[in-house]
Amino acid sequence: MKTMDARHYDIIIAPVVTEKATMASEHNKVVFKVAAKATKPQIKDAIEKLFDVKVKSVNTIVRKGKVKVFRGQFGSHSDSKRAIVTLVEGQSIDVTTGL
Repeated sequence: MKTMDARHYDIIIAPVVTEKATMASEHNKVVFKVAAKATKPQIKDAIEKLFDVKVKSVNTIVRKGKVKVFRGQFGSHSDSKRAIVTLVEGQSIDVTTGL
């Protein structure tokens, strides 16, 4: 197995388990919440090393935070970055098991 690096755990924060992410898994895609400063090559390297799979491509999305009002108090959701990782045919990641 390839060498593990603690920085990989800093790049990949958590898998995203939503209806849309589950539908994407049918097309060999897995969605992860990643660090805001993570680049596509870093994300690809981290996924390949942590899950021992081959990554075809990585697409990223930055979801802008929103200002919300809760009981008259203003609060804000922070920005978050997500990575949609496309795996090579025949590869799969089971996000329900965890790392």
